[in-house]
Order: sequence, then C-alpha cells, then structure tokens
Amino acid sequence: MKKLLLIILIFCLFTSFSRPLITWVAIGDSITYLNEHLNETGNRVTKGYMTRVKEKLPYIVYVNQGHNGWTSGGIAQNIEKLGLTKADVYSVFLGTNDWWQGRPLGTISDYENNTGNNTVYGSYRIITNKLRSLNPLAKIVLITPMRRSDFVYINNKKNNAWGSYKDKNGQSLQQFAEAINTIGRYEQFDVVDLYNKSGMTEKKLVKYKRLKDPKTGVYKNYRYPNFINVPFNPETDEYPYPVEATNMTYDGLHPSDKGYNTIAKMLVKVMKRY
Repeated sequence: MKKLLLIILIFCLFTSFSRPLITWVAIGDSITYLNEHLNETGNRVTKGYMTRVKEKLPYIVYVNQGHNGWTSGGIAQNIEKLGLTKADVYSVFLGTNDWWQGRPLGTISDYENNTGNNTVYGSYRIITNKLRSLNPLAKIVLITPMRRSDFVYINNKKNNAWGSYKDKNGQSLQQFAEAINTIGRYEQFDVVDLYNKSGMTEKKLVKYKRLKDPKTGVYKNYRYPNFINVPFNPETDEYPYPVEATNMTYDGLHPSDKGYNTIAKMLVKVMKRY
C-alpha cells in the first residue's frame, strides 16, 4: 500500500512539473489590485484570489492588472497605456465601480457594433478587442461583480457606499452582472458568475454592522437587513466593521480570506481545463 501511494505521489509531482506554464493576466479593480497590496486591507486578508488560484494550479504564472477604483470605462480608456502583454488566459473582473459611479449600462448592440466607451457594453468591447489583438487564441474569462453590503473603507470612513440592495442611478448591480453574462454568452466566453452562483449573498457578506442605536446612542450589532436605515456618521462614529464582523467581506465590499477563497475555487474550476 505504501509503495502504491509513493508511485502515485511521484506521478503527480512529475505531471505537475512537466505541464507547460500558462500565463494569466488578471484585469480588474481593487478586488484584484489588493492581491499584491494586502497592507491596504488593514492586514485583514492574508492572500487574494490570484495567489490562491496559483496554489491550486502551480503551472500558472499571473500578472496583476488590478487598478484601484477603476471602472471598465477607465480600463478601456487607458487600454493602450496599461502595458498589457500576450498571455494564454485573460480574466476581466469589473463592474462594481461602474455601477456605483452610475455609468450607463447600454445594450448588447453597443458591444456588437463597437459603439465606443460611453457605455459598459461598449467598454467591454474595447477591452476584448485589445485582448484578441494580443493573442487571438487566448482564453478570456469574464467575472461578474459580487454582491455588496454597505461599504466603509477601512482607511477612511468618509469613503462609504450603500450596498447592492438598492439601485444607483436607476440601475441595479444585478443588471451589470447580467450584462457580463450576456457578453459571455454572445462570445462563448467562460463566465464566473459571482453575483448569482457564489453564495455570497447580502446576508453573508458581513456578520453585522456595528452602529449607534438612534434611540439610545448605544452601539449595537445590526444584522442585514436591519442596518439599512440606521444612520452612520463617519465624523464621529467608530468603524462599523470590527474584525469579528468579518464574513465573506471585511468591509462590506472587499472579500475576506473566506470570500477570496470562494472566488478562487470558482476560477480554478474553469481554469484547470485550460
């Protein structure tokens, strides 16, 4: 039995080392950016999704093209300045900042007709055109935005935003996720649908939000959705997400280790086929 296990181990080691390297360029916003900037999470995260994917698929070499706070429009506008290189796999993980900044979503015809950078659909066309010009044979993976709870930036409480339970500029975050799914179907790209299939629902993003009870002024832990209409004053109130409130995110928006692990598992399921 021991001899059989040793043979299996040697075989696994041999096949893992003999497999050709796959280059992966991960394009995204802060959720991608933080993989190489863990100190900006208040050291609440130990590793991002790219590191976790590489741990499972060691033959992958990744390049982090995450840009803090950027939209698909920002990526499209600067697509020739980013220093994107030829790769075997590209992932595009955007949309949450487009939603919050109120960018027009547009329609699939904007994508089909390459109408420019005025809508999210148009931005994605610019991005995919660039990736195809770098390597027409590359695999392109689209990642939908994950759901959001009330976000409060750990390093600046004044930087905050409500969650995906409420529309922004007359648009829901779900519509942005559906747009990315629509592009994926149109192009026959693999889509990692975090919005609908990750299990990261609004109830699971944080365990609670710690806020002052408006009647008593005493701090209280409010679970979703009970905190939605409870006021938060960034000038005077404590940071509402102590470490103990962490669940799938540590600040209502950015993934915790648990959240990043979920993202990585979904990506590995797709990328191990390449």
